[in-house]
Amino acid sequence: MMKEAIKQFYQQFSYVPKIENKNNFKRRKNFIVLGMGGSHLAADILLSYNPSLNIIIHSDYGLPRISEKELAKTTVIASSYSGNTEEVASGLDEALKKNVDVIVLAAGGRLIETAKEKKLAYIQMPNIGIQPRSALGFGVKALLKIMNSKEGLQEAKELKKILKPVEYEKQGRELAARLKDLVPIIYASNKNKSVAYNWKIKFNETGKIPAFYNVLPELNHNEMTGFDVKDVSKQLSDKFYFIFIKDSADDERVQKRMNILAKLYQDRGLKVDVIEMNGEKRLARIFSSLILADWAAVYTAEQYGLESEQVPMVEEFKDLMKK
Repeated sequence: MMKEAIKQFYQQFSYVPKIENKNNFKRRKNFIVLGMGGSHLAADILLSYNPSLNIIIHSDYGLPRISEKELAKTTVIASSYSGNTEEVASGLDEALKKNVDVIVLAAGGRLIETAKEKKLAYIQMPNIGIQPRSALGFGVKALLKIMNSKEGLQEAKELKKILKPVEYEKQGRELAARLKDLVPIIYASNKNKSVAYNWKIKFNETGKIPAFYNVLPELNHNEMTGFDVKDVSKQLSDKFYFIFIKDSADDERVQKRMNILAKLYQDRGLKVDVIEMNGEKRLARIFSSLILADWAAVYTAEQYGLESEQVPMVEEFKDLMKK
């Protein structure tokens, strides 16, 4: 199922979102996206795509601590693919109590029920039986619709023809093989922070392995010194595998830092892989990279004999929270 979801991912960009109860929708200057797990990844990507968007991403209970004056200029987007995320429901409740403008974004569940009952504006995304982390195309297009980004919607629409998931399968399988028995650490520029974070999440949820990420130039001031390998601490670094996400559109100074750091790590005997982002436009570069991560994560799970789609530990945790 997971492999099929990757192969069919490009089709999500033909989705045309529709705002229901549109008369009750008010598009303000600023946006707060309430989202947990896979349901805030689309907002992360949009901020990477266009940093000028006025988006605050809130992954917690309630609303972020901003002034009532600012809230009055804000549309709250309650985003949960399942429609049942506890933290998002909490934030929506608080927004309604404060009479803040809201819109619900979900594939079903209690959030859609609430939106229909209270006549809130909402977008109901297609429920095609995939995990939230696999529904990024739906989420991105829905958010672009809410924010009325015509340029973004057009660029996203083009991805249906541009993205070729099967072309990345072999590269992903080979990367997974190199990663066997190792823990990936993903590095990218600060501009591509959401890309690195998505790679990490895919290894965690799909690959079922530990994975971590960080960004340049910040890590040049701290984290890298932890990998200045010495004989007495060499065993601590042996299990890590560094994936550098390289983007020719990055600041030249950041590209230089990445090249130097990769060499410093290699000189210390650390395992390093440099992966280029491909594509003419920004969204194509982002999603091509994430499709490669999807394949690497699926084959990582497969080589350990693990199921890649479901997240049983998350479900176990949710059950314990209900007690």
